[in-house]
Amino acid sequence: MTGTVETPLDGSTVQAEARATGMGPAYLLALFAGLFGSLGAFALLLGGLKLTDNLPPPAFSNSLCVDEKLNFLRHNPVPDPNLLVIGSSVAWRHVDGNVLVEQAPGSRPLNGAFCGLHANQSAYVANWLLDRHPGIRQVVMIVDPLDFSGCWKVADAVFDRDDADHYVYRQASPWGYYLRYFSPRSLLSNVRTVKAQRANLIEWDPLVFDRYGDGPLEPRGDRGLFYGPPDPLDAGCFEALQSLASRLQQEKRQLLIVSTPLHPQWKEEMDRDGSFLTYFDSRLSAAIAGSDTARYWNADREWVAPPSAFVDAIHLRWTAVQDFSSALARQLRRSEPLVRKESPLANGSQSTLQ
Repeated sequence: MTGTVETPLDGSTVQAEARATGMGPAYLLALFAGLFGSLGAFALLLGGLKLTDNLPPPAFSNSLCVDEKLNFLRHNPVPDPNLLVIGSSVAWRHVDGNVLVEQAPGSRPLNGAFCGLHANQSAYVANWLLDRHPGIRQVVMIVDPLDFSGCWKVADAVFDRDDADHYVYRQASPWGYYLRYFSPRSLLSNVRTVKAQRANLIEWDPLVFDRYGDGPLEPRGDRGLFYGPPDPLDAGCFEALQSLASRLQQEKRQLLIVSTPLHPQWKEEMDRDGSFLTYFDSRLSAAIAGSDTARYWNADREWVAPPSAFVDAIHLRWTAVQDFSSALARQLRRSEPLVRKESPLANGSQSTLQ
């Protein structure tokens, strides 16, 4: 049997092959010079944007308001929170942590809500934050019907947990994440607006946070109802809520589901006979029925807000949020006996509310 004998390549052979393929030393030098030059130019661009406060955060989710919330959590950690607020924009914008601190004594709130989330994504974020903050004894999830449609269309993972952990909690350098999540279109779009949003100069889309992570929204006027008819409710959304409730029950943590107030005109136009919201109400109740540490407050029915309190069909203006937060604090005080129980998650000691 005969075989092929490979002949070692000497230096002249390598150079000949490099010339034949057009990859001579000059080509390789130009290639690496171009690569490192591009990286240097990119670094200079980011540095210049940072100096002028026009640098968006790394695009972990490719949603500016989500990424900016991660950026806020990185630079403004809430020390030892025991109350976690989760949900979409109605949770982010409908809670005033200062009111909760004043009216629910012992509360140390962290608003972990992110804009534009579906219920399955809110559950994902909640699980991430609960793992990072074992001292949390109460979880408040503020929801609207839009959160519970279309969960099948979006991935649960809003962002990569490991990357978010390193960025937010371990203060990892952000520069590598700008490369990993580089998106030219997103970067250019965000550069044009982020500074104005941080300065509260874009009244319908501000990126402003108080010390608890709440997002005040106080535009001069309103934008009408803005939202049309709700999409059909998605069973997968309620399954995500049920799974979260089950986890919190096992860990002896309190869960309060709050159905946010809705504009009365929107309800009249989109759900005249009330059947849709009644069904939504029943599905929320059913999702947590198996948990003895969860309960449901229908604030849309029990806390009456005038049309002037709304900026659109589902969002309250900040001046109305003060009263809503007072009502929420009363609901939290009702849960005090539960959250004051001992729990192994509180480092073997009494609940952090004591």
